[in-house]
Amino acid sequence: MSQKNETTILVLSILITAGLIAGGFWWFSRKSGVELNTINSGSTKTPQTGSEQPSGNTFTSVKDVPTGLFNYGGSTSWAPIRLVVDSPIQAARPEFRLRYVEPSNASPGSGTGIQSLIDGQLAFTQSSRPVLDQELSRAQQRGFTLKQIPVAIDGLAVAVNPNLNISGLTVDQLKSIYTGKINNWSQVGGPNIQIKPYSRRIADGGTVELFVQDILGGQAFSPNVEFVSTTTQALQKLAGSSGGIYYASAPEVIPQCSIKPLPLGRTQGQYIAPYQETFVLPSECPGKRNKLNIEAFQSGKYPITRNLFVVVKQNGQTEQQAGVAYANLLLTEQGQELITQAGFVKIR
Repeated sequence: MSQKNETTILVLSILITAGLIAGGFWWFSRKSGVELNTINSGSTKTPQTGSEQPSGNTFTSVKDVPTGLFNYGGSTSWAPIRLVVDSPIQAARPEFRLRYVEPSNASPGSGTGIQSLIDGQLAFTQSSRPVLDQELSRAQQRGFTLKQIPVAIDGLAVAVNPNLNISGLTVDQLKSIYTGKINNWSQVGGPNIQIKPYSRRIADGGTVELFVQDILGGQAFSPNVEFVSTTTQALQKLAGSSGGIYYASAPEVIPQCSIKPLPLGRTQGQYIAPYQETFVLPSECPGKRNKLNIEAFQSGKYPITRNLFVVVKQNGQTEQQAGVAYANLLLTEQGQELITQAGFVKIR
């Protein structure tokens, strides 16, 4: 056979083989539901198997987002997330308009937000603690149920005066301080300084409710506890109080320049810092700031962690659709990255 014929046969064989491969790939793509642009984008379709299953990686890919203006409210711990997340959501989904509403006759917080949701004043709400049994009962009396959808991980951080020389506290010691059994820092390995505990009131939000329930075991605050209106006010008092102590949502505490976040532990001497090592001294702040110890929060090594929830009214109406859509937007990759930017830990 001549060299010319051999070349022709070889070329034809290559063309036939390529055609078979292309045809097979086209058939496989059609049968499996995989699209070429999905492969090229590096994303995959997420099956809609539950109400908290986002339909894609960006805000624009989420399905079943309703049109209209939706009032929502709730936890003050959510404030950094609202600040970072709401504007990008509005830009990507202009049909889904959001308005944060504070209660007219009470302080904003998880509890007041859930109550306003039950009373029909909100489409959905944000909570920094789980829904309580009595809240579920009130909702059922109104003819619907409540569903809580976790979207982020947070933790409580304990702050003290930056000049206080103490390596850390156990959770039991923290409880004893706030119930009045420990009242001097020398009792927990610190200097001979009277302890001055600060807290917001239990009616002010989910953070205090969680602290009382999970840390104090339902016990009352000591008469020595001084109540403040806001975390900003408490941190200002700590800066001028050598023996002061306060707790709040970790992203509200960790980056602050005027206080020192305190490592906590379940057992004596085995403390986990809520910030990333190496600790940034107040003298280096604000040029540098302490950052959240994400690994310790995700793994549960840090002893006081919690989920943040979107609470949805399960009534089959537009409010339910709005709440589920908001949770699904936050559970996309874009939403989870923005939650990280806000200083919290993404849940997926």
